[in-house]
Order: sequence, then C-alpha cells, then structure tokens
Amino acid sequence: MAPYVELAHAESPSLLTARGILGSCTRSGARVAISQLSGLRWILLLIWLLIWQPLLEKRRVPVHPVHKASTILHVDMDAFFASVEEADDPTLKGKAVVVGAGPRAVVTSANYRARTFGIRAAMPVAQARRLAPDAIFLPNRHHRYGEVSAEVMKIFNDFSPRVEPLSLDEAFLDVSGATRLIGNGREIGNQIRARIESELAITCSVGISTTKLIAKLASGRCKPNGLLEIPENRVLDFLHPLPVRELWGVGPKTADALTQLGLQTIGDIAHTPRNTLIRALGASQGESLYELAWGRDYRAVEESVLDKSIGAEETFARDTDDNEELLAELLRVTERATRRLRDQESVARTISIKIRFSDFTTITRSKTIDLPTDSTQEIYEQVRRLFNGLALVRSRVRLVGVRLENLESQEHLVEQLTLGSREKGWRQVDKALDRARRRFGGGALKPARLIEPESQSGSIGSIEGEP
Repeated sequence: MAPYVELAHAESPSLLTARGILGSCTRSGARVAISQLSGLRWILLLIWLLIWQPLLEKRRVPVHPVHKASTILHVDMDAFFASVEEADDPTLKGKAVVVGAGPRAVVTSANYRARTFGIRAAMPVAQARRLAPDAIFLPNRHHRYGEVSAEVMKIFNDFSPRVEPLSLDEAFLDVSGATRLIGNGREIGNQIRARIESELAITCSVGISTTKLIAKLASGRCKPNGLLEIPENRVLDFLHPLPVRELWGVGPKTADALTQLGLQTIGDIAHTPRNTLIRALGASQGESLYELAWGRDYRAVEESVLDKSIGAEETFARDTDDNEELLAELLRVTERATRRLRDQESVARTISIKIRFSDFTTITRSKTIDLPTDSTQEIYEQVRRLFNGLALVRSRVRLVGVRLENLESQEHLVEQLTLGSREKGWRQVDKALDRARRRFGGGALKPARLIEPESQSGSIGSIEGEP
C-alpha cells in the first residue's frame, strides 16, 4: 500500500488522552476507561469517533499518485532519408547510400551498408567520401522526406490518436486505449512495422514499454527493422547495465560530471544517494536523473506539441534603405524567434526572411539546412546570407521578418550533437543568455551591434507567430 500523508496533523490534548485510554484498555475494561472521562471530554471523543475520523480517512491521499501502467511505443524509421531514396530508386538496393552532397555539406543520413565503412550522421561529406569513395552520395530532398513522413504519421494515427512526433522519422505512441480492440503492444508494433514496409517500402524499429524513457531505449537496441518489448517487471534489469550517457538528459558535460563521481552505468546512478547527485548536478537535474535511473518517468505522450512555425517581424517608423540597419533589425528579430524556439524545446530546419518595400511589395527567401538548429548565431548566419543574396541597392524597406519552419523536437538535436562533429559553443552561449534574460529581463543582454542607440528610423511595432 502506498504511504499516506495525514491532511490534519494536530489533535487536542483531550482527544489524545481519550485515544490513549481507549487504546490501552481491553474491550471488557472499556466502560471503566470511559467512565474516567469528564463530560466535555466524552463529547469530544464522540465527535472525533463519529464525525472527524471518518472524514479524515476519506481525505487521506497518497504521497505519489498511482499511475496505471501505460503501453507506450517508440517507433523510429531506419536510416530514414537514405531509405526513402532506396524506395524511390530500387537500383540503389545493396549499395552504400549517403544523403548529403557538396564539399561543405554534412551527412544527414547513411544506410546500414554505408555505416559499415564508419560513415555516420553529422560527419562532413568530404570525410565520408574518403571512407567510402564508391558510395552513392545524393543531395537532400527535404520536401520528399516530408511527404513520406506525413504518410508515416497517418499510419500511426490509425492505431492511436495519442501520437507525439519527435522529428520527421520518429514518434511516441500511447496505445493503451487500443489494446482491447487491436491487440497487445507487441501485436500493435508488428502491425505498424508491416504496414510501413508494405505501403512505403521502408522499415522501422519499435520499442515497447510502460514509459517513454524505456520505449525509446528499447527501439535503439533492436535496429534495424526490429521490435523489443521491455515489460514492467524487467525494466531495471534492462536499464541498470546501460552506460550513463544513455539516460535521457545526459549530454557530454553531464556524462563527464558523472564520470568524475565514479558513475559508469545507470545502475551506479540509481544506487548513489539522491543528495549526492543534487550537490553535483543541481537540484533539478540531480532529482530528475535519480528518478529516471529507477525507471520512473511520468512524462505523458503529448499530441502535436510543436508549433508549425515560429516567426517575428518588425515595421520601421520610417522606411530605410540602410543595409546595415536592415541587418541589425534582422538580427533583433532572429533573436526573438530563436528564443521562442528554445523555450518550446524545438529546433528548426528551414529559415525564411521576409522583406516588404515602401510600395508594399513583399519578397521572401528561404533556406533548408541539413541539420536542424536552435542556435541564434547559426540561424542568423543563414538570414544574413539570404539577405545579401537579394543584392538590394538603395531599396527603401518598411518591414523585415524571420520565420523558422520544419520544426522538430530539441531531443533530436541532442542526439546529433553527441556525435561530436558539430560546434556546441554557440548553443551554450544562447542558454546562458536565455537564463540571464529570464532573470533580469529581455533587454538585459544583447549583441554588441544592438547596444548602440536606436537608429533614427526606429520601429513602430512587431508581429510574432503566424501573420
């Protein structure tokens, strides 16, 4: 039985005396004990026994809520982008296929044949070519991957309305409500795998358990084209031997801190005093890792938690043709948009700019990048390139805007960053700035080029979100 907390902690001395007398008496001696009570104490005892004690019994609540075991699936496509290319061009079957082309590009997907040469996502394409010169290198077709992703999500929704997409190629499903109609978690997982392969000619791996944490870990251990179910009574046997970096929320920096404590496995974390973890990692992360290390993950599957796009715009008080001023304002709106992006723990793959001229003519330009990001610096670099590509000459502008689209869960980015081939410094700067702004206000810190006095043209208002 779960421990209980009494909602009423204090009792009067009279009641304590009465309860002590009754508790120490045999049934035959109860009359003698009661006769020792004064009239007032007798009345109080009756009120307690007949009214207040039954009410308090009903108001007792567990320390921790009792959670009915859920059936949660984590479904992850196998080498998604490369698999789509193979499905569209069957002549690629059996060959090493890499998605990513160009001397400065990075690998966004590599099929399992290519991975035998050591090629991994986020690796520079130039390095991948040296490892496998005979591999097939293909450019990204983000629009096509989006189309196939939409078909995948439709299949998921045929099994449950509770679908939480993490990116184009993976999602959590809570199928607890479907088990009576369709079958148990394993049967549902196999049906999903069969439909995706027959309808889309690609494969996926399915992890099944009672929590998101364990389901996701399970799917990673049955790739490619597999299914692994971890029942509730085997969770700790599965979880505790895994290295600490496998635990949700453990990045390179946290992994180093845990290593310094001598903790190598998730089981080591579980058997470390909670207060030791809190002192080393801070209250929030220390508490979270301790709970997760014991397999306690109360995160629910959230339906469609990501906005479709995030944007910010600014209208000048007077039209301007100063390109430096326009770039400064684009930086300002980029900062606003990326801050909101990080607040909802998302990353963006497509960056768009909007320029409206004095005659209200509006043009837009966009760029889809290989790896999604939430970095203000990285996104502004794309914004700057898009603006410079317009080659404006003395064109008077009344409004500038930035929009971030093709959003994915930040969790997807963390996996890519752990590969170690991408610059992390700017993300740490962004996090520090976000913390300072939350504490001291939005204008507390800003890039040096924005500290100068407001330009003479100024601005009259901004619009965020959908236009």
